[in-house]
Amino acid sequence: MESGFQCAGCGEWNDTVVDHSAGFQQQYVEDCQVCCRPNVLRVSYNEDLQGFEIEAELE
Repeated sequence: MESGFQCAGCGEWNDTVVDHSAGFQQQYVEDCQVCCRPNVLRVSYNEDLQGFEIEAELE
């Protein structure tokens, strides 16, 4: 499922794909597509919005 996050380092928007088969609560590291800094992504499924919400912080 396509989603996105705002880089915790540079603030730029990053498009990403969440693997829904990994569950409704996930955490993993993904590098920013702009500044290349690693972001720890905390992913959770929001049933009301029918989509994933992503919070990012620098690793």
